[in-house]
Amino acid sequence: MKTVYLETSIFSFYFDERQQPDIVARRDWTREFWEACRTQYDFVTSTAVLAELLRGNKPHKSDALKLAQTLPAVEPDSAVDEVVRAYLKHKLMPADPAGDVLHLALASCNRHDFLATWNCQHLANANKADHIQHVNDLLGLPTPRLVTPMELLGVDGTD
Repeated sequence: MKTVYLETSIFSFYFDERQQPDIVARRDWTREFWEACRTQYDFVTSTAVLAELLRGNKPHKSDALKLAQTLPAVEPDSAVDEVVRAYLKHKLMPADPAGDVLHLALASCNRHDFLATWNCQHLANANKADHIQHVNDLLGLPTPRLVTPMELLGVDGTD
């Protein structure tokens, strides 16, 4: 079965209670994704996601953390740290070694098939895909497909 690394935004949007239409849509797609896809894929997360959720100050922090804790959590190691440094050197993302670059390194080093996220600025961004692929090729790493829950559901957002 293919593996999907779930980064922090998935758990946050699952419980988000804001009423703006785009937020409600992401929450609903996240919940639909969770129900429909968790039997089709192996979902995993990381201790970095758990730490990020603990640091958060959102009202649903406790619920998001509990949901994340239901999944296996991979841990950063020295190989992941080295990849994070390489990503930062190649300017894949903002210079925050505990942020998006760490999630990408964890998903790449652990050879996950997908990285699911709502972060379309730094991760699920078609304009960054070639650069990410190039750097991972230089490092001898596979590149997970960087997707939103909608993509794994087969939703195009126009329904």
